[in-house]
Amino acid sequence: MTLCFATNNQHKIAEIVNRVGNNLVIVSLKELSVFEELPETQNTFHANAEQKALYVFKKTGKPCFADDSGLQVQALNGEPGVFSARYAGSEKSDLKNTDLLLSNLEGKSNRTATFTTVIALAGFGTTKFFDGSIEGTIANHPRGSNGFGYDPVFIPQGYSLTFAEMTLEQKNTISHRALATKKLIEFLNSFDGK
Repeated sequence: MTLCFATNNQHKIAEIVNRVGNNLVIVSLKELSVFEELPETQNTFHANAEQKALYVFKKTGKPCFADDSGLQVQALNGEPGVFSARYAGSEKSDLKNTDLLLSNLEGKSNRTATFTTVIALAGFGTTKFFDGSIEGTIANHPRGSNGFGYDPVFIPQGYSLTFAEMTLEQKNTISHRALATKKLIEFLNSFDGK
């Protein structure tokens, strides 16, 4: 089965490809000649993921899944949330986003956070959703060189390493995206075409 992953983020593609078996072939937007910025104008992870998946499915006719992920920090009333990628501006700079997050957390003792991923799958009748989330805390400063986004400052609950200090294999056993992806893959492996 061939599925489009509605993203141009090579880190996300690598995480997903690392998790799927030989029965699934994941193609990127680039491979389907979709080069425009996908619409992401909704105010929830579910709605943004569905908007992107349906846009690509309608444009290409190929079954497609899209994710919307974000970091929600308790002391910041859930920020950056759905604006995680654009927290410090429209250029989507991981470094600037992380710097702004740490700046906004200065002097705050509660550093509890949740990483959430929602995957929406289009092309199998009604849109299907697969969620994953992981609790953790925000480190005082970035640590590690693996991963992307807020990985250098997110310490998952029960661990002392940030996501960026873990190997891809370690992160892929516990991350929010890994949990949502596992549910997606289980659905696809059980899907009989009816």
